[in-house]
Amino acid sequence: MSVITDPTTAPANGDRPTAEPRPEPGTRPSGAPPTGRDGWLIVMFMLAAGALLLAVLGIGLAIRAIDQSKHASAPSAATPADAVPSSTMVHLSEFKIEPGDVTVAAGGTLQVMNMGTMAHNVAIKDASLATPMIDAGGSGNLSLTGLSNGTYTLYCQVPGHEQSGMKATLHIKDPGGSSGTAPAAAPTTPPSQAMTVDQMDAQMLASTKAFPAKTAGLGAQLMQPTVLADGTKQFELTAKVVKWEVAPGKFVDAWTFNGTVPAPTIHVNPGDKVKVVLHNQLPESTAIHFHGIITPNSMDGVPGITQDVVKPGQSFTYAFTAQSTPAVGMYHSHEDAVKQVPNGLAGAFLIGDQPVPAGVQVAQQQIMMLNDSGTLGLTLNGKSFPATAPVVAHLGDWIEVQYMNEGQMIHPMHLHGMAQEVIAKDGYPLASPELEDTVMVAPGERYTVLIHADSVGTWAWHCHILSHAENDQGMFGMVTAMVVKP
Repeated sequence: MSVITDPTTAPANGDRPTAEPRPEPGTRPSGAPPTGRDGWLIVMFMLAAGALLLAVLGIGLAIRAIDQSKHASAPSAATPADAVPSSTMVHLSEFKIEPGDVTVAAGGTLQVMNMGTMAHNVAIKDASLATPMIDAGGSGNLSLTGLSNGTYTLYCQVPGHEQSGMKATLHIKDPGGSSGTAPAAAPTTPPSQAMTVDQMDAQMLASTKAFPAKTAGLGAQLMQPTVLADGTKQFELTAKVVKWEVAPGKFVDAWTFNGTVPAPTIHVNPGDKVKVVLHNQLPESTAIHFHGIITPNSMDGVPGITQDVVKPGQSFTYAFTAQSTPAVGMYHSHEDAVKQVPNGLAGAFLIGDQPVPAGVQVAQQQIMMLNDSGTLGLTLNGKSFPATAPVVAHLGDWIEVQYMNEGQMIHPMHLHGMAQEVIAKDGYPLASPELEDTVMVAPGERYTVLIHADSVGTWAWHCHILSHAENDQGMFGMVTAMVVKP
C-alpha cells in the first residue's frame, strides 16, 4: 500500500529545513503540488474535456459523411436518376409473386427464385415468354429480349395458381442515361376497370357452361395384366414425359406411367402373385414405391435404401405376393419425388374390395386422385375444371369413391346434396362407418367413401379450400359434379 505525502525541500547546505507558515484551513500554499483530492478533480476535468472534443469531432465527421452521401446519390452523367435496372429478382411462393410491381429495362432479365414448397414458374401474359417449371428451392432466369416497352402481367402457369394470387405487374422501359438525357416515357397500359356485376356473372357462367369440356387423355383406367404360366399377373409400366391436356387447350409436360395421368389403375386379388415391370424412358432416374401396400423390403422401391435407382433406359421388375387382406394403396415414384409425383407419376393400386355395410351393392367404383402442384397444378384425376369428368349415376345407385391425395396440401372434399359415408381410411375398414359432409384428405391419405345417389340433379363436388375452386372468373381447378339421373 502506498501513502501520498506532501513532498519537502531538501536543505541546500545540510541545515535543518525551516518550517513554512501553516496555510489557513481549506487553502493550499501557492505553488504547492495538488493534494490527492485536487488531483482527481483535475483528472476528471481533463476526461470531460476530452469527451467533449471527441463529440465535436464525431459531429463534424457525421456532417461530412452526410454531405458525401448526398453527393454520391446525386445523379450524374454515368448514373442518371431515371436509369432502369437491366436485371431484377422476383420470388415465388404459395401463392404470391414478390415484389408485386417490377420494372426492368428493355432487353433485360428476370431472375426467379422459388421460395415455396411446390413447383412454380413465371410467364408473361399475351407473350410467348415463360420459364420452365422451377422446383421448390430452385431458381431460373427469364430473358425479356424482344419485349416492347409497356406494362405486362406476370403469372404462374400452374392451373389455379394465378387465380389464387400468383401474379404481378411488369413494366418494361428504356434503360435511360445512355445520352445523359431522360428517356421518353414508356407507353403504359391503363389500369383495368373493375368488372361490373353483369360482367362478372357472365364470366362465371361461361366457365360453368363449358363443363364438362372435352380434352385429350383419360387417366386411372383399369389395366389388364398379362397372366404368366404360373398364374402371376404381370403389369408393364413405361415411365415417360408426354404432353398432357390438363384443361382445354392447356398442355403441360406430364411425367407419366404409360402416358396417362393418373397412371393406370392396378387391381389384383389377395394372395395373387404380382410382377410390375418398370421401363424408364424419363430424362432422369426413377423407381416405384407401393404406398400403403405390404411388400418384401427389397420391393419397397426406395433408392439408396432398398434398391438402386432405375436409370434412364433401364428396367426393373418388382415381384411380390399380394397381401391376404384388402388394401387401398398408390404406386408412385420415390426418386426426386417433389417433382416426379406432382408431375404425374402416380396411380392407384387396389387389392380386393373393401367390405361394405349390409344391403349395399356398389354400382360403380371411382378413383379420385387429388393434386395441387407440379406441372399439373390443382387437378382431379389430372384434369382442371371445366375438363374434369363428372360422375354419372342413376337414382338409387351406390357409388364407391377412393379419394387419393398425391399433392402437397390437405383437401377437404365436399359433395353437395348427399352425404359421404366413410367406410375405410388408408385401406383399413372402420369399425363404425361415419357420415360426413366434407372429407379431409391429407397428403398420402386414402379414404373410401360410399355415396347413395338418392336425389336427382347435378350436384357440385369440389375441394372446399376456395382458392382451389372458384373466384370472380368462375370455377376452376378442383371442381367436378355428381350427376344423378332418374
